[in-house]
Amino acid sequence: MPEKRLGQITRISGNMVAVDVPGFVVQNEVAYIMHGPERLKAEVIRVRGKNAELQVYESTVGLKVGEQVEFSNELLSVELGPGLLGQIFDGLQNPLPQLAEKYGFFLKRGVYLEALPDESKWEFTPLAKKGTRLLAGEKLGLVQEKIFQHFIMAPFHLQGNVLELQSIAGKGKYNLKQPIAQLKDENGKLHPAFLQQVWPVKLPISAYAEKLKPTQALVTRMRTIDSLFPVVRGGTYCIPGPFGAGKTVLQQLTSRHAEVDIVVIAACGERAGEVVETLRTFPQIIDPRTKKPLSERTVIICNTSSMPVAARESSVYTAVTIAEYYRQMGLNVLLLADSTSRWAQAMREMSGRLEEIPGEEAFPAYLESRIASFYERAGSVRLHDGSIGSVTIGGTVSPAGGNFEEPVTQATLKVVGAFHGLSRERSDARRYPAIDPLISWSKYPGFIEQQQVTSAQQILRKSHEVAQMMKVVGEEGTALPDYIDYLKGEFFDFVYLQQNAFDQVDEASSEERQKFIFNFINQNVFTAEFEFTDKEQALHFFQKLRQLFRSWNSLEYKSKKFQEEQNVISALIKENLKQKKEKVLA
Repeated sequence: MPEKRLGQITRISGNMVAVDVPGFVVQNEVAYIMHGPERLKAEVIRVRGKNAELQVYESTVGLKVGEQVEFSNELLSVELGPGLLGQIFDGLQNPLPQLAEKYGFFLKRGVYLEALPDESKWEFTPLAKKGTRLLAGEKLGLVQEKIFQHFIMAPFHLQGNVLELQSIAGKGKYNLKQPIAQLKDENGKLHPAFLQQVWPVKLPISAYAEKLKPTQALVTRMRTIDSLFPVVRGGTYCIPGPFGAGKTVLQQLTSRHAEVDIVVIAACGERAGEVVETLRTFPQIIDPRTKKPLSERTVIICNTSSMPVAARESSVYTAVTIAEYYRQMGLNVLLLADSTSRWAQAMREMSGRLEEIPGEEAFPAYLESRIASFYERAGSVRLHDGSIGSVTIGGTVSPAGGNFEEPVTQATLKVVGAFHGLSRERSDARRYPAIDPLISWSKYPGFIEQQQVTSAQQILRKSHEVAQMMKVVGEEGTALPDYIDYLKGEFFDFVYLQQNAFDQVDEASSEERQKFIFNFINQNVFTAEFEFTDKEQALHFFQKLRQLFRSWNSLEYKSKKFQEEQNVISALIKENLKQKKEKVLA
């Protein structure tokens, strides 16, 4: 048992506490401030000689210079094991429902509960045999957690060693503290393995064979994202936008319909009202794929804006570590961080208290590297057994006034693979999701042919240009061909880019349906040459076509009614084509 190291508080500045330490101290080490009967958790963020500066994850009201600080010899870590799914934790992995049950709805300072109860027992089934040679992260056995086979793996911290399985427990029920295997490393030292592991949150889990270039499209069932600005499994994307533009709603729809196995939500410093809505709705939402509560494949890390500022950082790292853990089982995980701006604001506050030289808008000079290191933990990996797992990270950014030139947005854009920019103009016009197709982009390949995507984007840009021109010269000063281009872009926006979240069919569109509808619009609207006598006739046609398409969007794909509506739409288009260039409709 290592000797206790005690220090004394020398300075207090908000959530930053300076401590005089007689012995050694490690960066990112956890320490506890001894304030009467309370033990307040903190983390070392800077060491200068015998002086250590800590960020405290609790309110520091009432602390005094001279109070003792005990250093734990441990890094800030999380418990990883069966029982995580369906849980709601704070940034320090305290289970919030159990905290509320034990101490009431006002969180008590300095109280820390076990994330995974030691006494809970799980039915373990061994997979590896005695004498097998293993690497860290390889499967020893499994337990059933909700709808998933939760694999128990060789401890990650033994990476770099070839391990020999000396013994393994038989099939039966075990709690989290009972050893289920003994592993011998190359030096002959024995290491026990348990159903759970403890891992430092700021170190990526890298117990895999190789990291792959992500190429497989992640189908979110949001048409704007999948068709125009795709994301891939193991990729990164960001959703910046002004307050009230629909970032949280878009994330909730994505978490419900994205074709992934596990969803981890990090509510990082968001307003309590939004977080409470998420906590209330998720247990009631039925997963469209499993027909069970969505919460059964979700982990929520919750830190509202009213909680201590420093805890926002821990919530982000706790979430990504849990995501990496399930990736190690060969699962596809989606991590949604809402919002990284609040985390950056916490970094700015702590940097100011440390009296560091400020960067742009007083954010710390290392803002970009911190954001980059977080997004770099996304990726698709090949595990030692050949299976593929992935972590996809989507973060929202809340720039003040919707200004995308501010430091957090710009730092994020340098590292992500897709940018889904929300606009105030679109949200005010009730065009949801409010992703602006004129400013958004993606570096990833999607399932729609690039030529068709380029064609659609050109139509949207031309439509926008004509709309801007019409604001100056009016509709009467616009040529008929230009007016038709404007109507084509508006039509595509209304019937394809917008989705009705209150319609059971239209709120999520499958890959097959998106391909069919996009191709139909491309062939029969974008490339079609229509014959109209005047603008009024053109407007009437597109209004009628839009109405039919909106009804078509609400019909079950490939159903009889869907086919009938398609025939009606095809007939209407055929009536208005130029006779000399009439085409056979798809």
